[in-house]
Amino acid sequence: MAEKEADLVTDLLQHLSISDRVNSVEYAAEKNVDHQKIVGVIKSIQTHVGVVDAKQQSSSTWNLTTEGKSLEENGSYEFVIYQRVPEEGIAQSELVKDKKDKIGFSKAMSNKWIKMDKSGEKPKIVRMDGINPVDKVKECLKLVKNGESIPDKDRSDLKKRKLIEEIIVKSYEISKGENFTTKLQKAATDLTAQMIQDGSWKNTDFKDYNYLAMGIKPQAGHLHPLLKVRSVYRQIFLEMGFTEMPTNNYVESSFWNFDALFQPQQHPARDAHDTFFIADPAECNTFPADYAERVKKVHSEGGYGSQGYRYDWKYSEAKKNLLRTHTTAVSSRMLYKAAQEGFKPCKFFSIDRVFRNETLDATHLAEFHQVEGVVADYSVTLGDLMGVLQAFFHKLGIRKLRFKPAYNPYTEPSMEVFSYHEGLKKWVEIGNSGVFRPEMLRPMGLPEGVNVIAWGLSLERPTMIKYGIDNIRDLVGHKINLQMVHDNPVCRMDF
Repeated sequence: MAEKEADLVTDLLQHLSISDRVNSVEYAAEKNVDHQKIVGVIKSIQTHVGVVDAKQQSSSTWNLTTEGKSLEENGSYEFVIYQRVPEEGIAQSELVKDKKDKIGFSKAMSNKWIKMDKSGEKPKIVRMDGINPVDKVKECLKLVKNGESIPDKDRSDLKKRKLIEEIIVKSYEISKGENFTTKLQKAATDLTAQMIQDGSWKNTDFKDYNYLAMGIKPQAGHLHPLLKVRSVYRQIFLEMGFTEMPTNNYVESSFWNFDALFQPQQHPARDAHDTFFIADPAECNTFPADYAERVKKVHSEGGYGSQGYRYDWKYSEAKKNLLRTHTTAVSSRMLYKAAQEGFKPCKFFSIDRVFRNETLDATHLAEFHQVEGVVADYSVTLGDLMGVLQAFFHKLGIRKLRFKPAYNPYTEPSMEVFSYHEGLKKWVEIGNSGVFRPEMLRPMGLPEGVNVIAWGLSLERPTMIKYGIDNIRDLVGHKINLQMVHDNPVCRMDF
């Protein structure tokens, strides 16, 4: 052990002898030493069994970013813009000259500190009458800098503007062990000939041997909150007698993903701005030829009481490979299979990933999970769908439901499902549902009189509500805090 580290060991033990507990971060700050060096000292003391008890802790603190420090010193962009507006007003082109000015102008306008006056010959920016604004952003940044707390809403706003950042600090809480001493003596690991000759072995402390030791047990893994909520949904489906569908094929053909669902080939969802198409292999020819002919006919000419879409259906579009946009593509495969094997009433469910070419924001990702339930039976109706949905959501603890008419290319009638959220104090959409159209079912070979009811919802939204997460990127992705996965409890759906 280096001399300086030995001094720190001695000092720490002396410090602990007159204190009940010592926090490693506070001790490092007091001694003006890097915290990691103190962690090393604690680890070296722990090699002496029972001298100290050390418990690891995690805490978070909020620090100003470089931009945040600038605003804390000079004022927020919006307040600076407000101060630059003279009493007589100023032209916008003279007021807004760079990116910071644009941000400040936008914020000042939304705060209703300034307005556009068009009463003169030329429009100009003037101050709002009867206000005396306070630079709340600067005040909050100053509080954060001083380690004081601010309201959650203000902290969230500052985080979105990237003016503050959360720092996770891991520390140790040190207390006296059952064998506490201020003087450490390294235990001998071997009995030497010299010890036997001079008799020093009688007064020597030897390190205990544990022949039954199995080594340090590795830390166990922890289920991600999404998987915890998924297990609850899966259990409910199984309790209701549903069979899980195989959903391991992320790559689908446009035929199963769109055409088999009676979704026209000119539908906007087929555009590259909404769907991820595969470049290699770009096409697939594995769908049944006779079934494809029936699908082509119902699209282009109609049938089963429908006039179809009246367009030239093309195999080239149906062959295109893509990342599936919904697990209903799997449902179409399963229903076709059920028809070919001699139809019997069935109930299917799936919970797996789907992919959309979405613009990423706080509530949308390009890949997410879809929960889907399908019931196929003779003469099932919209009333049966509403009853099944009531039973399904009641098992989740969701009692207040509303249904709203909607439109889907492959269901008629269709309904959006809403639930009253006690935390948000408003009705929020939690799913979509409907009765599959005859134009989709009859080409599969399903008998007359067989109807199929289905519904779907996301997995991420209820998980975010359950665990109080307001940004989906804090739930999924490379920036999530793994400690969150460790700390969150088992999911119980008690909305």
